[in-house]
Amino acid sequence: MVAMMDFSHIINAFLNFGLIGVMFIALAEKFTPIFPSYVMFMLLGMAVSDGLTLVMTILATATGSLAGSIIWYGIGRALGGPLVEDAVARFGKYVFFSTQTYQRLANAYRRNHFWVTLIGQTIPVVRIYLALPAGVFCIQPMTFTVAAGIGVLLWNGPFLTLGYLLRTSSQDPFHVGLWVPVALLCTEIAVVLGCRLYRTIAWR
Repeated sequence: MVAMMDFSHIINAFLNFGLIGVMFIALAEKFTPIFPSYVMFMLLGMAVSDGLTLVMTILATATGSLAGSIIWYGIGRALGGPLVEDAVARFGKYVFFSTQTYQRLANAYRRNHFWVTLIGQTIPVVRIYLALPAGVFCIQPMTFTVAAGIGVLLWNGPFLTLGYLLRTSSQDPFHVGLWVPVALLCTEIAVVLGCRLYRTIAWR
């Protein structure tokens, strides 16, 4: 709780810079996964005063998050597979990114570039580093940018909106935020299973 209060002060400090500060918060979150992003976006939403500002805040955070993903994509593309794998093996444990997680992301990209990028942007932790193997595999830049952009909107938008709706209530954003990712994950699983079932029926 103390940590959350301290983080609230940091957010308020950046809010003094308006939408530029909001954009920078979203960008920094892609490189410092020390605080749950869903709580951060809910806190930002609770600081929004009206509907128009909420829309502008969603767009600003989406811009920052997408910029962070593009930077990770550029790093992966510039370094290449061997150097990235070596860096993940050496330093990944310090930022909650294991070699096993990297390999799973890399293997996922062998199947579907667009949907892996989009859905990956709505999965905690994965959404931060997903762009790294995308760069390594030289995913088509436009495909990556469009899919990542949709994904960050699907992640940032609901949490900002939820925070905005809770701004006058006594609900704790941390506890509320714990259940929202679970609901999103269940929805994603249901969509994936539904698509597989549809393909199986169509094939038959």
